[in-house]
Amino acid sequence: MNDMSTAPQPPGERPQERTGRLRKPDWIRVKAPVSEGYHETRRLMRDLGLNTVCEEAACPNIGECWTRKHATVMILGDVCTRACAFCNVKTGMPRTVDPFEPENVAIAAGKMGLSHIVVTSVDRDDLPDGGAGQFVKVIKALRRETPDTTIEILTPDFRGKMRPAVEAICEAGPDVYNHNLETVPGLYPTIRPGARYYASLRLLEEVKAHDPLIFTKSGIMLGLGEQRLEVHQVMDDMRSADVDFITMGQYLQPTPRHTNVEEFVTPRAFAAYGAIARAKGFLQVAASPLTRSSYHAGDDFAAMRAAREAKVARAV
Repeated sequence: MNDMSTAPQPPGERPQERTGRLRKPDWIRVKAPVSEGYHETRRLMRDLGLNTVCEEAACPNIGECWTRKHATVMILGDVCTRACAFCNVKTGMPRTVDPFEPENVAIAAGKMGLSHIVVTSVDRDDLPDGGAGQFVKVIKALRRETPDTTIEILTPDFRGKMRPAVEAICEAGPDVYNHNLETVPGLYPTIRPGARYYASLRLLEEVKAHDPLIFTKSGIMLGLGEQRLEVHQVMDDMRSADVDFITMGQYLQPTPRHTNVEEFVTPRAFAAYGAIARAKGFLQVAASPLTRSSYHAGDDFAAMRAAREAKVARAV
């Protein structure tokens, strides 16, 4: 991963490359993935024909996570039917859904010894159910093959098919249902044009309405040009939808074709956002420049479950 050194800058100035793009500051630097654990995880994914969002979305934490044999499986192929301005996943006409994918996900979870697995997908607007049926099959395969593994899913919005999709997935019984809002509503037309902010909020509400015991989770990227009070409002909207867990991380431009980074938010600012989120009542908060939806997901799930149990005990 090519990170450029950052010289000290005068107050109020942002480091720029000659191209006009912002230069990565010291706190964004990560080590290149070179460990044997990383290569073992990569080989396993290749052998089973599985895709990961770690690779497709160019996640900066891939070296750390794969070394620990943690990988976020991306089902329904590696081609998305949408073209969000921030996302590095390929866009186009996807292939036929792989019928062996659910079993292969379960095999991977078993071989990696996962106590917690995160499963996400591309958008599949071409499918009658938006791909919900494949999520159900994956959850059932995991329950059958690795019954002690807790399951976290990160789904798209199932545009036009939301309610039946959410109901089917909730019936399958994931432990955590994650759906990211991604950014503040004012930036949706340019950053997430194929989605609707309030539709995504409704999806999270539907999960809780169907099964209040499923933990809900959502996240946003910072550094896209959002304002501080807009971020606070997103937190309030999530809490109104009874979201349990919020993640906040720095947006990183994957290629020059994608939307620019408007600001590198400092670790101190992330800590302040995290403190506000905790004060607003989230059971779990992850806020740092390198936070991603599935980063340390297993540890965060354990902390969230403990927080709920403590909350219930206080109420008795």
